[in-house]
Amino acid sequence: MNVASLSRSAGKRMAGWAKTPALPSCCRASRISLRRLLAGAIAGWLGLGALAADAIDGAKLAVLDASGQTLVEVPLEPGMRWCLGWNHSVRKFPVLDCYRYQQGRMVLERSHQPDFAAGLGHTPGRGEQVSDGRGGYWIENIDEPVPGDRYTLRVGSPTVDHRLLWQAAGDEHRVSLSELAAGERVTLHLIKPEALRKPDDV
Repeated sequence: MNVASLSRSAGKRMAGWAKTPALPSCCRASRISLRRLLAGAIAGWLGLGALAADAIDGAKLAVLDASGQTLVEVPLEPGMRWCLGWNHSVRKFPVLDCYRYQQGRMVLERSHQPDFAAGLGHTPGRGEQVSDGRGGYWIENIDEPVPGDRYTLRVGSPTVDHRLLWQAAGDEHRVSLSELAAGERVTLHLIKPEALRKPDDV
């Protein structure tokens, strides 16, 4: 199965693409024990989505630039999970928002925040805050469908390193959006199977 493809128009930007190992490199905390813990936790959580996926329905997660051209496409299966990670601009630790393709929707399931730094924090009634065992915390059970199954992101610098992380066919994958489109506005968009059909397919 092709786990991801970059559009021809973005061919010159393929420096942002990297394959195994994806998840360990996403967690660049100064304490190696925390990095390993996060890598294992994320890999296990993403793997649960892979186990839950029992069919391929043709949906895709697409990253579109400001002109609507596709920078990244990730084929999705029902139940599949992925994370958007980045390094906090002040504290430099990794932050994660993790999603699931569930019942045809993009659903925010959980978030990892290693500290209560600027712009971070838990909103009471929105998920459950639990310790990660290393001074940070996960916000679990957020379970919020993303409005319109899309959102816009101003991609950070290579230091911030906005990146997509996912598992497919037993492999871990990572795409650095900051290497593809630093400083640009991009849209992360769930493209549903019906939107991919040609008129003569109906």
